[in-house]
Amino acid sequence: MHFPHPGHPLSRREVIQAGAVGILGLGMNHLSALQALAGQGPAPAPRAKSVIYIFLSGGLAQHESFDMKPDAPMEVRGEFKPIRTRTPGTHICEHLPHLARISEKWSLVRSLTHGSSDHSLGHHIMLTGRSDAPPGFDPSKPKKSDHPSIAALATALLPKRRDNLPPAIVLPDKLVHRTGRTLAGQFGGVLGAQHDPWFLEMSPYHPDHYGAYPKFLFHHERGLEKDDRLRFQAPHLSLPQGLSLDRVLDRVSLRDGLEKQADDLARIAGDEAFDSTRQAAVSLLSNRRVHDAFSLEKVDARTLDRYGRHSFGWSLLMARRLVSEGVRLIQVNLGNNETWDTHQAAWRNLKGYLLPPMDQAVSALIEDLDASGQLQETLIVMGGEFGRTPKIKSISATALPGRDHWGHAQSILLAGGGIQGGRVIGATDSIGGYPVSDAQTPENLAATVYEALGLPRETLWPDFTGRPNPLYHGAPIGGLT
Repeated sequence: MHFPHPGHPLSRREVIQAGAVGILGLGMNHLSALQALAGQGPAPAPRAKSVIYIFLSGGLAQHESFDMKPDAPMEVRGEFKPIRTRTPGTHICEHLPHLARISEKWSLVRSLTHGSSDHSLGHHIMLTGRSDAPPGFDPSKPKKSDHPSIAALATALLPKRRDNLPPAIVLPDKLVHRTGRTLAGQFGGVLGAQHDPWFLEMSPYHPDHYGAYPKFLFHHERGLEKDDRLRFQAPHLSLPQGLSLDRVLDRVSLRDGLEKQADDLARIAGDEAFDSTRQAAVSLLSNRRVHDAFSLEKVDARTLDRYGRHSFGWSLLMARRLVSEGVRLIQVNLGNNETWDTHQAAWRNLKGYLLPPMDQAVSALIEDLDASGQLQETLIVMGGEFGRTPKIKSISATALPGRDHWGHAQSILLAGGGIQGGRVIGATDSIGGYPVSDAQTPENLAATVYEALGLPRETLWPDFTGRPNPLYHGAPIGGLT
């Protein structure tokens, strides 16, 4: 790549190669037009109208879910038994019976691998689709030098809607460690804070609680917990660039209800101080259908029972309703505070508090989208920041055993969005430690998401300095479509 001498116009191809989207101060909405001018042609038709990225913070154990090793020694295979699925030859954990029953609707990648077994960097890797640590990475806090998250890139690159609803939303909360630090990899990073995805905060953060409250609330050491203070609540919006929702609401009258508010907000949205990102706050507040999508009171009892009357079920039900409203990418965090970090009492906690609500909610989501005809146009991806160690151990002499962190192998579930069901991509060795065939990387997983959304492989995005960066760092996972 080269830059022309000052005073000479950029060629069409150089406009793209030099990342002129940023250099010329153009908005991301100009990207497809610039690519067409450069001879790349129009963007491919998306396979998926929406993507739901289900994130299991803490690290789902592959041995206790989708890559069981029943013939391994006891110190590897653990306590759970495999069960058959509807897919011949594919077995999964006995505590995932609902997913086993519908295995023709989903597929597995058992060979996803990366080099970090650290929670903070693992989150960054899997949420950004980049295996390398960015320069100056700080495990204690997000930095503007971080790689942008998949959700942030979707926010920046996907076409903006006429109603200004954001292309990407994260729910029901930001990912926060029990010490109170927010985990890196969730934000815009070098893409710029103005492209942070939207966080719908519906789930209160508490440092000592884990899991799908209220029914499955637990503590890793103490087991089942109860806390009547926890409420799955209507979201408040976390806006970039320091603009709080309160500042928006302070400028309008709420006394006449949402209908009156819509008119007031529309006038405010015309102010030059409100850019397109801020206008999304207006749209979320003033769009009656979207407003209703956040209300569990609008959901019939039978549907609530199918998804589960707990935070996992409510979160995926919200995601399903946002798909119906046309939101392109929804990241759903099933459990904060590294809920799936099963160092101790792993089998008690997985059997009693983690696998049942995940199994219920994810299978309900898949079946619900399939019944409505929307599964083929909605890609579902589920994984965490890493897998767990092959060897079982105890963190202390008194603690019940579990497994440590393990970046070298994890299992990923995919469904819909053109994915053929009933397939298994890749395999790990006899103890579930390392891929032995068809190894896949976070870059491959991110590329699968981008391709499903119709983002061209030639796409470049500018960082906050104007430097062009490629969107794709790997090829989409083969064998799934």
